[in-house]
Amino acid sequence: MRVIVCGAGRVGVGIARRLSRENNEVTVVDQSKELIRAVTERIDVRGVVGNGAYPETMEEAGAREADMVIAVTFSDEVNMVACQIAHSLFKVPTKIARVRAQGYLDPRYSDIFSRNHLPIDVVISPEREVSEAIIQRLSTPGAFELKTFVDGRVWAVGVKLRDDCPILNTPLRQVAELFPDLKITIVAVKRGDNMWRAHSGDMLEAGDRVFFIADRADVSRALEIMGEAARQARRVIIVGGGNIGLFVAKGLEKIGAMKIRLIEKDRKRAEMIAEELERSIVLQGDGLDREILREAGVAEAETVVSVTDNDQVNILAGVVAKREGSRRSMALINDQDYGPISEAVGVDRYVDPRATTISTILQHIRRGRIKGVYSLSDGAAELIDAVALETSPLVGKPLREAQLPEGVMIGAVYRDNEVQMPTGEMVINAGDRVVLMSMRENVKDVEQMFRVSIEYF
Repeated sequence: MRVIVCGAGRVGVGIARRLSRENNEVTVVDQSKELIRAVTERIDVRGVVGNGAYPETMEEAGAREADMVIAVTFSDEVNMVACQIAHSLFKVPTKIARVRAQGYLDPRYSDIFSRNHLPIDVVISPEREVSEAIIQRLSTPGAFELKTFVDGRVWAVGVKLRDDCPILNTPLRQVAELFPDLKITIVAVKRGDNMWRAHSGDMLEAGDRVFFIADRADVSRALEIMGEAARQARRVIIVGGGNIGLFVAKGLEKIGAMKIRLIEKDRKRAEMIAEELERSIVLQGDGLDREILREAGVAEAETVVSVTDNDQVNILAGVVAKREGSRRSMALINDQDYGPISEAVGVDRYVDPRATTISTILQHIRRGRIKGVYSLSDGAAELIDAVALETSPLVGKPLREAQLPEGVMIGAVYRDNEVQMPTGEMVINAGDRVVLMSMRENVKDVEQMFRVSIEYF
C-alpha cells in the first residue's frame, strides 16, 4: 500500500513507523527540513519538504499512485485542504484528517465532510478520543490500560501485578481451572521490555503487565482476583480546562452521582467552562497551588486528573495531589519518554494521546472486516475486533484445528448477543465478532483471516 503522511510530528512519525514496519511504501510530508531529515534517518520512508495543502507538494509525494492520505499536521485547515487536493486532483481512494477545532465538529455542520463538500473519509478528533479514554479508565481505576469493543460488551484490560497479587507463581491453566465461570482470557504478558502471547504454562510474577479480554460483567471480579479491587471514582478533580478537561467533565456529569471539581488557570476560560458545565464546580487558579487543591477537596478525592498542555505540569500536579491526600493521580503525557518518569515519581496512571490517535488511524488502515484496533506497548501488539466472513479460514472448524499463528490469541467471541470465551472445541461461525490479540509480526496474518474474498460476492 502506498501512503502519504502529512505532518512529521509525534503522531505522523508514529504512524509512518508502524506502516513502514509492515512493508508499506510511505512518504512523509512536512514543511520542516529538520523534521523530514530526522524521520528519514530513523525510519525507512521517503521524505518531501513542503506544504501538504499545495498540489505540487502532493504530486511530488506521489499522490497520483497513492492509496491513502493521512493528514495529521498541526493545522486543521492544512489537513482538510490536503484531503481535498488528494481527492479532487489525484483521486486518492482514502483520506484521513485530524481535526482539533471543535467548531468543525459541531453536529449542525455534519455535512461539511461529505464527498460533495470536503471529501474526508475519516475525521479524527484526538481531544474527544482521549477524553473518552480517560473516562473509561476512571470507571476502572485498577487498570492501566482499557479499551472496549463490540459496543462496550467486550473489554480489553491491562493490569500491573503487585507483590500481593493472589495468582502469582500459578500456571495460567490453573487460574482458569480455579475460576471456571469467569469469562476472561489472558492474552499477553509484558515483563520488563519483553512482551509475548500468553501460554497456558506461563507463571506470572510481581511487576508483570498482564492484558486480558473479558465480558464487561466480569471485569471487576477479574481485577479483584488480580489484586486490584478499586471502585469507580466518585470524587474527581480535573486540572486543566482545555478541550480535554471540558470533555472529561461533561462526560463524568453524564455518569451520575459524582462530585467534580475543575481547576483552570485562565480566568476567562474558567468563566466560560463554568457556564457550560451543569454540576461541576470550576475553580480559577493554578493546579500546582496546594491551597487551590485543598479548596477543591483534594484530601477526599479518589482521583486527580491532570490534562493541561504541559507534560511537566501534569506530572507535578499529580505528585502534589498525591502528597495532599488524593488516593490516585492520572496525567496526560504527550512525550512518551515522560511516561516511565511519571510512574517513577508516583503518578498512578498516564494517558498517551499519540497512542490513542494512532490506534484510531490503524482501525481504518487494516484490511479485512476490522471493526476496531488498539495498539499496545508502542506497537508491540494489537488488539483487534473483526467480523468473521464465510470465506475466513477460521470459520467452520474447531479452533484447535484452525492453525492460528504463534503470536495470535483469540480472547472472546460475540455471538447471538452473548460473549463467549474461546475453547479448543469452539467453532467460529460466519458473522461472529472475534476479539483477539496479535503480536506485531502476525498482524498481516490476521488481516488475511478476515479479508473479503472475491468468493464472498
